[in-house]
Amino acid sequence: MHRRTMLTRAALIACALAAASPAWAGEAYPVRPIRLILPVAPGGGQDTTARAVSQKVMENLGQPIIVDARPGAGGAIAAGIASRAEPDGYTLLNISSTAVTTPLVMDDVPYDVFRDFRAVSQLVSTPYLLIVTPSLPVRSVAELTAYAKANPDKLTYASAGSGSLTHLGVEFLRQQMGVQMVHVPYKGMGPSGPDLMAGRVHLGFWSTVSALPHVKAGRLRALAVTGPKRANNLADLPTVAESGFPGFAVTQWYGVLAPKRVPDAIVARLSQAFASSVTHPEVATHISRDGGEPVGSSPQQFEAHLKSERAKWAKVVKQTGIRNKQ
Repeated sequence: MHRRTMLTRAALIACALAAASPAWAGEAYPVRPIRLILPVAPGGGQDTTARAVSQKVMENLGQPIIVDARPGAGGAIAAGIASRAEPDGYTLLNISSTAVTTPLVMDDVPYDVFRDFRAVSQLVSTPYLLIVTPSLPVRSVAELTAYAKANPDKLTYASAGSGSLTHLGVEFLRQQMGVQMVHVPYKGMGPSGPDLMAGRVHLGFWSTVSALPHVKAGRLRALAVTGPKRANNLADLPTVAESGFPGFAVTQWYGVLAPKRVPDAIVARLSQAFASSVTHPEVATHISRDGGEPVGSSPQQFEAHLKSERAKWAKVVKQTGIRNKQ
């Protein structure tokens, strides 16, 4: 009888340990390196920001963060790898705003940020500058609106390609203005520079870090900031919202997702680590230098942001019929 009692107790203890092990694993997390998958090639803003933030996350969590660039297929390659990973918190996906907009303008996109992933934290928000060619006789958003209304279909605007955020963003502004413009797509905003400076195309949304040197040199003219508030390094430049279009905001942003079934405790730990790392003075300085603003949101805040962005751009796409068939 005594032996049977001991065996029964041992079995109960084993069951208790088995039931408790997931919680223990969550509390111990992480115990090995974490892989952060990027959908872009090394060297761009998303890559450099991810690496700067990951360095601090590594210090916070006590484990290496391996940044793994997997560009191509509109982010589908990276998203596919991340969504199929074990939901244990050791594989994450770094995304930009295109993760929300691409499925709206392209057919058969094999991933969905809401179906396949959990929000961890928004890292950065970066506004554009609304810039015009210096030969255009406008110096404010109000003057641009009046000029466009007086010259329907005469104004042209550059974008980084059909369905890109710079395309959707100007279309959003055009709708707010109630004017007509002609879209001129490029393979990135960089190639549009010579045409904008020469007046062969009239306006566009450019990143602050790319546009500012040309604005200071007089080769381009900045009319407004597209974000919800003025840029720290351009305090005298109004926002589009301040310029007669309340609520207008277009920003490029980066964030982190985890596979759908990663436990709450691990998501919370990751969110805290990324949020505190992105707002660290050293990292925040790096981000501000590139024209961005550190965010560091909670999973709930980032999910709300994702839903808000999808709703906004879905409306623009529906009204304009924008598609990207590449």
